[in-house]
Formats: sequence, structure tokens, C-alpha cells
Amino acid sequence: MRHSQSQSRRRTRRQVAEINVVPYIDVMLVLLVIFMITAPLLQTGVEIDLPDAAAAPIQDDGQGQEPLVLSVDSGGQWFLNVGDDPESPLDQLEIQKLAAAVLRLDPDRSVLVAGDSSIDYGQIVQAMVTLQLAGADKVGLQTEQPTN
Repeated sequence: MRHSQSQSRRRTRRQVAEINVVPYIDVMLVLLVIFMITAPLLQTGVEIDLPDAAAAPIQDDGQGQEPLVLSVDSGGQWFLNVGDDPESPLDQLEIQKLAAAVLRLDPDRSVLVAGDSSIDYGQIVQAMVTLQLAGADKVGLQTEQPTN
């Protein structure tokens, strides 16, 4: 009987050589959350593809809807081709609200900025930023075909 007691003591004293991975999983999840939060903050600037003067026209997506166009005239006034009166100038906040409402209803709608050639480039960039704040993923620049 004494022999069986010493064997049971040896069995209980045996150390377990397993690695506990739960703390490592916790660390990985914390790092994942940190990277998910910081990754969008690393992107700076306005993403645009400036078209050449002889750029090909945008292909119709088959939905038959005209694109959302923010126009900036030579006086620096902004116009949006939607709303009650598309020929009346609007301020930046009104344009952002209208564009956000349109893009909520149709997120795949094309978005363009049409700027007069005599205005400052900074106003075009501000118009693009306003449309991006309204929810536009991609903003294009509207141009005319050159005459030869």
C-alpha cells in the first residue's frame, strides 16, 4: 500500500509542460485594434486622378442617372446640380448636406467637380474635400475636349 501512495504523489507532483496561449491571444487582439485605428490616420491628402486635357469621357454605368456635379464659377460661387434651384449659389455647408443626402440614397453615383479655368486651384481642392466629407469615395474633375 505504501508503494501506491508514493506513485500517486509522483503523479500529482508532475509538472505540466503546456503553453498557455490565452495571454498571447489577448495581446494579438489589442494590437489588431490599435492597427485598425491608426491605419486610416496614416492616409493624408485628397485622392484624385487628374485627367489629361484629352481624357476619354466617363462610361455610363447603365443606371441612367446623371452624375452629381459641383460647379465653381469664375466668381468663386458654388452650384450643385440637385436641389430646388440648381442655378442658385450655395454655401459649403448646404452643398455638403445636399450631397450627403444624395449619396446616402445612391452611394454608387458618380461625383464630379467642374471648375472655371480662371479660379484658384485651392477652391477646386476645397470643393473636392467638401464632397468627400459628404460621403463621396471618388471625386472626378470635369474637363472639355480640346479643339484642334
